[in-house]
This record gives sequence, structure tokens and C-alpha cells, in this order.
Amino acid sequence: MKQIERIIKHIIKYRIAIIATLAVLMSVSGYQTLKKLKIDNSLTIWFLEDDPSYKAYIEFQEKFGSDEIFIAMFPVENALDENEINQLSRLHEAIDSLSYVKTSFSLAKAKYPIYANQKIIFDDLYNSKRSENGLKNLFSKLPNITSQLVSKDYKNLFFYVQLNPTPTIEQKRQLILGELTSIIEKHFDNYHLTGPPVLNEAYSKGIYKESLIFGVLTVLVITLMLLFLLPNRRYLMVSLLAVAVPVTLLFGIITSLGFALNMISMLIPTILMVYSVSDAVHIINIYHKEGVVNKKFNKIELLTLTVRKSFTPCFYTTLTTFVGYFALYLSPLPAFKNMGIFTCIGLILSFLLVYVITIIGFSFMSSNFETSKPVFSIKNIGQTNFIVWLNRVTSQYKTSIVVVFTLVLIYGIYAVFQVKIDTNSLDLLAEGKAKQDLRAVESQLSGSSRLQLNITALKEETILNKEAITLLENFQTKLENNPLISAPVSMVNIKSFLEKRSKLASFSNVSQEKIEGTLSGIDNADNSFFKLFSEDFKSAGITLSFKEINTAQLEQLILDIQNDFDDTFNTEDYQLKINGFAVVFAKLNNFILETQLKSFFAAFFIAFLCLWFFIKSIKTTVLVLIPNILPLAILAIFMSLLKIPLDVTTAMITPIMLGIAMDDTIHLVYKYRRSKTVSGSPEKRMNNAMHYTGSALFSTTIALVAGFLIISSSAVPSVRDFGLLCAITVAIALITDIFYLPALLKSFDK
Repeated sequence: MKQIERIIKHIIKYRIAIIATLAVLMSVSGYQTLKKLKIDNSLTIWFLEDDPSYKAYIEFQEKFGSDEIFIAMFPVENALDENEINQLSRLHEAIDSLSYVKTSFSLAKAKYPIYANQKIIFDDLYNSKRSENGLKNLFSKLPNITSQLVSKDYKNLFFYVQLNPTPTIEQKRQLILGELTSIIEKHFDNYHLTGPPVLNEAYSKGIYKESLIFGVLTVLVITLMLLFLLPNRRYLMVSLLAVAVPVTLLFGIITSLGFALNMISMLIPTILMVYSVSDAVHIINIYHKEGVVNKKFNKIELLTLTVRKSFTPCFYTTLTTFVGYFALYLSPLPAFKNMGIFTCIGLILSFLLVYVITIIGFSFMSSNFETSKPVFSIKNIGQTNFIVWLNRVTSQYKTSIVVVFTLVLIYGIYAVFQVKIDTNSLDLLAEGKAKQDLRAVESQLSGSSRLQLNITALKEETILNKEAITLLENFQTKLENNPLISAPVSMVNIKSFLEKRSKLASFSNVSQEKIEGTLSGIDNADNSFFKLFSEDFKSAGITLSFKEINTAQLEQLILDIQNDFDDTFNTEDYQLKINGFAVVFAKLNNFILETQLKSFFAAFFIAFLCLWFFIKSIKTTVLVLIPNILPLAILAIFMSLLKIPLDVTTAMITPIMLGIAMDDTIHLVYKYRRSKTVSGSPEKRMNNAMHYTGSALFSTTIALVAGFLIISSSAVPSVRDFGLLCAITVAIALITDIFYLPALLKSFDK
């Protein structure tokens, strides 16, 4: 007590200096945030640079060409009109001159093979001298290529821009999109633009917009709630400062260190503000209640008593919440690691500053507690009467409550195994122009996403032999039969076309040297958009298109491709490599599962140790921990029934919810354990604890639910699900704390 009193006296003595220091730090942090705050939703936030999948993806880009591709669709009256093709040619000239562009591709640049005089030459696919019917007849013989250049009704032209490999453009994404859009608008008034870079930038803009909206809404909702929850309006400013100061300082740290917000870390401000106000409400309620009871205490004595009674439960609630977030550091995904670290820093700042700010705030206030009342109150609901009823129910029906809640817990554990792991990339994007353009393009185009398959001959000097070509044909036929795959392009298409046009039985009629020389020339001279071969002709390439699909479908697609290859080729003689961002994205499911397992069990184990140390009884610790697992079990029930999968946002929900759910439990159990100095049964001690902490439990739960409901207002479906599930889990955590926990302790904690 003496030590606490001495610290409080020092804080009050130097309160003006502390206020000035915090004001300066907040000003600097605010300036840093406004000046340096960035949004980054690039590939690097999901994968570490030394991750094998990410490294293989970058190596593929450097060797075979980037799949960072813009796709523009131009609605036209007639796609075969010469004026439209000339406009495409002018657009090519403007786009190809940009330093970050590897190549561009459209009908104005496409070529087709001609076999003449025992040579294969390439000519322009579009020729204004041909009749429209002649062009359509030619296009029909190269369906896999031409379907990606013009729509079936010849009312849309497609234009592709292939960027340089990912690492060279990461810092220029916003600039690139702006410049390309500006150039396109100079040549075409009506267009739809999509592709991974467009969607990535749309994610980033949506994150920035929603971060601002969430911040404003959280402040407004918290202010409104505090007017109901606080004993008097004079505590309002103290509470708001306890929220604003740590959040502002945290963002100053984040931006000063050069980190950017992403779709995960955008949730930090709302979560941190709600957590801060919860601690502030607990401290203020204790201060006010002790002030009413201990009328003869001076300000220092009252503050000392408040700190002594609130510090232990607040410390342990911070610790368990800290553990929940820190467990995210075990995730293999950098976005989760950063989320965990920075939220933990924010929690420490909030815990320390809430005491400093409340002590300084209380020091300026009068000690008139008798006439204090909330600004707004709901007279029809008697909180005291409800707690009396609650205590009676948990004593009278404790066995029934334990049985029912335990059965729900068992069913919830079963439901855990029914929850699917899946990420739909479209659920990461809010409704808007980017999503509308994607739908418009995919309604006319066979697919906006790409995979590059590379088949390598392990024993032969080249892939251009009769056996290999026959196997490639069989393999591509199987690929075309896959409903998820559209328009595979490889040398098989060229071979098939030549056979139809010139009755060429096979490439065997043309010398291998001439084939290699011709194909090599076209690759280098025209920078072919479709990579048909590696430079040494040891590998043949197949480019696949497919629509935006979720990670579960991607996993199945990749498995199907591998199985088709194994059924067609002798794997001792040929090797398949499947490349592209889709391959890396499909691995998110494994990373999400790993995040869940590592983070949850780490959080659970450390939380158990914290509770054990706090409670000092292994039996009571187990009894207390069970009700905190129940909200997670019910969460699994909701997710399985509503068919909400674990994805890149909901993947972090269990460790976070475990930490937050334990907060109210600790406040209640702390008072319950302290009541052991009072003679009486567990029923009497629990009833006393509920009377003392009940109002604070309801207040903090309302604050947390409101905060997560703000997140559930997100226009991004995945973020909306995260907020809604968290709000439900927090509400259920309160129900288990006021029903299940008291019933368990009253039944078994003898």
C-alpha cells in the first residue's frame, strides 16, 4: 500500500509535466501518422521473403514472366473494325514504353503460325485486308487464343499488360495503376480494368477508407456508451483520453518504424480503443464505489485503494489478452505476426497509461460522490434486481445449468471439426468499381487468373520430340475437360492449327533446328505473351486461365492438374512445375490451419498457467477455464451452421477471443477469491462477487460488443464476418460468466 501511495503522490506531483510530455508525444505521433501512414496489401504481408513458396514464385516470374497482369476490356460496336485495332496499336506504343511493363498483348499484336517452304513463320492474326468472315473463320481455328482476345459476340476487345516481377513493382503499385488508367482513358472512353494489381490496389483503398470510418464510429459509439455506463459525466473526458492517448502513440510507433496498415492490422485501432475503455470503466467504477463507501478517505487514500483493488484483475486481464494476441506471432503469416506484436505493444501502453491518466484525472476532480449519476440512464431496468435474480437462479438450478452448458460444450467441440478452412479472394474486396469490373470481364472472358505449367524433359535433350508432343496433347485434352480450366495455350494449339491449315501431320515434317530457331525468334523478338518453351527447349509451357475461385477450389484444381500429369507422363522422364500466384495463394489454407493450432494451443497453455498462478488452486483453475472454452465452442457451432469458413481474417479469432473472454472471468474470480477472507459458502462468496463486479462486467461487455459490431459494419464480407463472430463470442462469454461459471464454482469449488 505504501509503495502504491508513493507512486500516486509522484504522479500527482508531476502531473503537469506528464500532461505536457503526453501532449508532445501525441502531437509527434499524430504528425508521423498523417505524414507516413501507408496501406500495404501486397504479397509480402502474407509470405516471408525466405518462404519456399514465395521464393519459387519469384524465381518463376523472373524466368517465365510475371503474372502481375492488368486485363482491360473495351466494349466496342465491332471488335474487327480496323479503327478499333489501330487504336489498340497506339495504346500498345504508349504502354510498352513504360519502364515497369514487360510486355502487352491484344488482337493488334497477336500472331499466328504459317507453314510454307518447310518453314514456320508467324504473321499478324488480324489483317485489315481479310473479310470479316475470313477473320472469324481464322479465329475459329485458334479458339484458345482468340477467346482471350475478343468476346464471342465480337463486342469486346481484351488488352493485357504484363508487369515486371513482383519485387520490382511493390513500391509503385498505386503509381502504376494511376498511370496506366490515365493512358487507357486517352485511347478508350469506355473500359473495364481488372487483374491482380487492380484488385490489390482496391484492397488497399478499401482498408484505408474503412480504417477511418471504424475510428470515427468507435469514438462516437464509445462516447455514447460512456454517457450510459459511467457514474457521472465528469469521468467522460478521463475515459476518452485513456482511449485516445495509447492508440495515438501506437500509430506513431508503427509509422515511425516504417510499417503499413493491411487488412488485418486495420482492426487494431477499434480493438485497442474498446479494450482501453473497458479497463477505464472498471477503474472508474471501483473508484466511484469506494468513494461512496469510504466518505472519510482523502483523495490519495481513495486513489491508493482504487489502484490496489483494480490492479491485480486488470493486470491479469491485460496479460491474458496479451497472450491471445502474442500467440499470433507463432503464425507463419507476416500479417498476423505484425498484428500480434503491435497489438501487444498497444495493450501495454493502454494498461500503463489508463492508470496514469485516471489518477491525474481524478486528482483534478472534487470528491462529491453522493449526487453523481449517469448522464443517461434506463430507469426501467433494475441492474441490482437482475443480479439478485441471477444469483438465485445459479444457486437453485446450478446442476441443470452445468448439465445444459456442458452438453453444448461437447457439441461445440464436435462442431470444431465441421468448420471448413477456405478463403474466397472476392470476400476480401468490398463492393465497388473494382469488383464490378471483375464481374464484367469474367462474364465475357474465360478467366482473369492464370497458372503456368512447365513440363521438363529429364532425360531428353529437348522437349520437341514426337513422344513428348503426343503426351502433351493428351495432357492438354485432360486439362480442357476440367470445368474450372478454360483456354489452355501451348505448342499443342500451334500444332493443331498447322495440321488444320496445311495438312501437316506433325512437327516431324519440319527440322528441329528450324522449329527451335523460329520459336526462339518469336519469343525474343516479339516478347511473346504466352511462354511456349524455356530458352533451352528442355521445358514446354502451358498457360491456363480460370475465374476467381476460393482456396479450397484452387487446392483441388492444382491436385487435379498434378493427377492428370501423373496419369499421362512417366514421372521418371518428365517433371511438372505449377507456377503462379494462385499456387502461393492456395497454400493459405495450410497457413491458416497452422495459425489456428499454434496460436490457440499456445494461448490456451499460457492462459492456464496465468490463471493457475492467479488463483493458486489447480481445481478452481480448471473450473474457471472451462467456461472460457465454451464461447469458442459455440463460435464453432455458429460457423458450421452458417457455413462461415476460417479464412485470412477469421483465422486469428480463437486466440484473440480466448484472451478477451477471460477478462470478465478474472474480474469476477478475483473478487470471489478475495471473499474467502469472509466466512461463508461458495454461494455466498460468488453472490457477493457478482454484486460487486456485475455492473462493470455488463459495461465492458457492451463496450466490446459495440466495438466488434462496428467492425461487422465493414463492406468487406470477410472482415464483416470477423466482427460479427467476435461480437457474438463476447456476448456468449458474458452469459457463460454469469451462469455457467457461478454454477460450476457453487457446485464443485468446496
